Amino acid sequence: MTSRIIRLPEVIDRLSISRSTIYLRISEGKFPRPVSLGGRLVGWHESDIQQWIEERESTAPSKAKEA
Repeated sequence: MTSRIIRLPEVIDRLSISRSTIYLRISEGKFPRPVSLGGRLVGWHESDIQQWIEERESTAPSKAKEA
């Protein structure tokens, strides 16, 4: 399976978090590390970002339905 590489603006758009928050979480080991695309360009494997989202969803507290 081919994984698409997505750049920072798309990651920010998908997650609705800031660039600084992304890099803070990377430094804390709580977010996937980017891959080098040459020079100063980096990107993330789309599958890594999707997996990170799914992990957050599975660990988020569920809201109990109130009757």
